[in-house]
Amino acid sequence: MHIAVIGAGYVGLVSGACFADFGHTVVCVDSDAEKIRSLREGKVPIYEPGLDSLIASNMAGGRLSFDTSLPTAVQKADVVFIAVGTPSRRGDGHADLTFVYAVAREIAAAARGFTVVVTKSTVPVGTGDEVERIIRETAPQLDIAVVSNPEFLREGAAISDFKRPDRIVIGLQDERARDVMTEVYRPLYLNQSPILFTERRTAELIKYAANAFLAMKITFINEVADLCEKVSADIQDVARGVGLDARIGSKFLHAGPGYGGSCFPKDTLALVKTAQDHGSPLRLIETTVAINDQRKRAMARKVLEVCDGSVRGKKIALLGLTFKPNTDDMRDAPSLALIQALQDEGADVSAYDPQGVPAARRMVENVEFASDPYDAARDAEALVIVTEWDAFRALDFERLKEVMLRPVLVDLRNIYSPNDVSRAGFFYAGIGRAKAWPRLEISEAAE
Repeated sequence: MHIAVIGAGYVGLVSGACFADFGHTVVCVDSDAEKIRSLREGKVPIYEPGLDSLIASNMAGGRLSFDTSLPTAVQKADVVFIAVGTPSRRGDGHADLTFVYAVAREIAAAARGFTVVVTKSTVPVGTGDEVERIIRETAPQLDIAVVSNPEFLREGAAISDFKRPDRIVIGLQDERARDVMTEVYRPLYLNQSPILFTERRTAELIKYAANAFLAMKITFINEVADLCEKVSADIQDVARGVGLDARIGSKFLHAGPGYGGSCFPKDTLALVKTAQDHGSPLRLIETTVAINDQRKRAMARKVLEVCDGSVRGKKIALLGLTFKPNTDDMRDAPSLALIQALQDEGADVSAYDPQGVPAARRMVENVEFASDPYDAARDAEALVIVTEWDAFRALDFERLKEVMLRPVLVDLRNIYSPNDVSRAGFFYAGIGRAKAWPRLEISEAAE
């Protein structure tokens, strides 16, 4: 099939490359001429493991191309995917659908013959209705079917998620689109990936409901972690004991500094606004949003506690800046609020991240960006693990002790054992766990 993907951002690039890998002929369109030029040269503007090689192989095979001309791509397409951004709107938190509606008008002016227009962007309930209205108003003679096909991609594992999905959700009003969308996803259908066909508005709500539930699950375990610290329980064991219940599951029960990224913050807020507009408020999600916003900045208090109540004039080193590992995405990352809070308290902040530094340079000021963890830790009063990159899971604590002013580790992702860290001569403070003071092995103490 001939597919046009409008928007060469994260969702558009991953979807376009994977569709091409299925054997479809795909054109990814973006208005950013510099981005398209770079993509044609094989330079991928985002970091996603395996994406650069997937794009290169399908470009070489003639199945994937990039263009700035929407009409050229749409005129040849059987299916057009809208994959543009829907950021939170300034002032009220609603999803900003400006780009979605603008693209709908351009598609209406360019499409020829029966065309299936698919909203891949995350959009509030009823957006598909408005997209269809815009297209029919712009081109009354056009034969179209508007479909909702939300994405469920985890940054850092997007290709695997696309090719081995938990489910494929397709919302439609026109039954002619069912056969077309089945053909689009035929390689996955043959692998028995479940396809859920439903009404368009239902599909739009499924995406928001799924993200809101996961965000709520994260917030729940974070609040339990705070209680663990008060009652001397261990959140790791609590989460394990809870997660072994098959009705609950272990995923997203990892205590930390709060959720971030391109999806959960804006999607939970957009769902809250949609619910309020329809007179059916979602109190659990409202509370989830409020708690998460407060939590990110509150993490600075943990650092203050281990620095005797003050970080003024002290260097604090952060390991990890992106909202999660295996991405360069800094959107709503907990590190941003933590850096601001530490700087407000007078700290000098250094930081290292394997992929996030270029984006972080554009988002924070007066931060010393380091070349590796040990460079970041030099002369620091405390070392704070903010993102659980694999590169931070086997730090050389002897080397850290040599370069730091004080051997203090604040582990906001609980990737280390408190006992192991204390045996290495460090003070350890995690999330929802007992603090551990430096100690020697018994055999060493005896000597």
